[in-house]
Amino acid sequence: MSQSVRTRPEGSGQALSEAYDTALLDLDGVVYAGGNAIVHAVESLATARAGGMHLAYVTNNALRTPDTVAEHLTELGIPTGADDVITSAQAVARLISEQVPAGARVLVIGGEGLRVALRERGLVPVESADDDPAAVVQGFGGPDLPWGRFAEASYAVARGVPWFASNTDLTIPSGRGIAPGNGAAVEVVRIATGAEPQVAGKPLPPMHRETILRTGAVRPLVVGDRLDTDIEGAFNGEVDSLLVLTGVTDGPQLLAAPPQHRPTYVDADLRGLLTGQPEVVEAGGGFRCGGWTATAGGERLELDGDGEALDGLRALCAAAWTAAGDGTCELDGGKALARLGL
Repeated sequence: MSQSVRTRPEGSGQALSEAYDTALLDLDGVVYAGGNAIVHAVESLATARAGGMHLAYVTNNALRTPDTVAEHLTELGIPTGADDVITSAQAVARLISEQVPAGARVLVIGGEGLRVALRERGLVPVESADDDPAAVVQGFGGPDLPWGRFAEASYAVARGVPWFASNTDLTIPSGRGIAPGNGAAVEVVRIATGAEPQVAGKPLPPMHRETILRTGAVRPLVVGDRLDTDIEGAFNGEVDSLLVLTGVTDGPQLLAAPPQHRPTYVDADLRGLLTGQPEVVEAGGGFRCGGWTATAGGERLELDGDGEALDGLRALCAAAWTAAGDGTCELDGGKALARLGL
């Protein structure tokens, strides 16, 4: 796939909720964290939906079923139906169903979300490597997943049974901080067997395909907090993206982003759906956004001016990404970010 290299965040004269027909929203770190709604999320999504934007919730977390996720969102004040939720469990179940016979047994290492998705595809979940599975699927099983489940997967994979993973996110946000994600669990089986799984979740194409099939989106906007899943997934799907700073991505990571991790837009939280986005323009050898001008010096990024912190961050992104080209910016942006409180 050939794409031009993004060197600055884009502007938008329209509110993003008007410029795009569907928001493909990540959940953890975007809509909620630790089960609680993130500040401004409920009212922002209500306003976007009232204005005609379709909201779909796209998560790499394969633990919960769409029904359970929809119930949780509704309880938070975000009315949601199960059809509005797309999970990596659904994406990996479709991937498996395309490679094994109808009615085949699949060894499940994970939670109820995987089992429901497999049954939806006419596959039969089983619990043991001795149940003659045609495939092994691994998805996030929560903090209480027994260690013996990884051994069960390893026995089957070592015998040559095809191995699939819902996703390989190494971490997952929780109410107490950052916890190990499914990718960490996948590494356990990889180390034990030396095998490599087929992966369905963000940022890979099977997840984007599942999302478009289920939503019918024509002009979608991916909204996420992770550069290596949400934003890279949008890049791979050749659609636009909005990074919100309510999850795992911080200023230094954003400035150092390689091309596939550079979002179309950057905003503090989901209120960014309801507004236009300011232009970042070339100015005096650097880049200006709002009251800030950023330049790339010999060893560091420089920032002059004042105004909204987000405008300064957008200007810094332009300076950093332009300096990096198709690589990663190695200039020190710490002092500039400190001026913005980021």
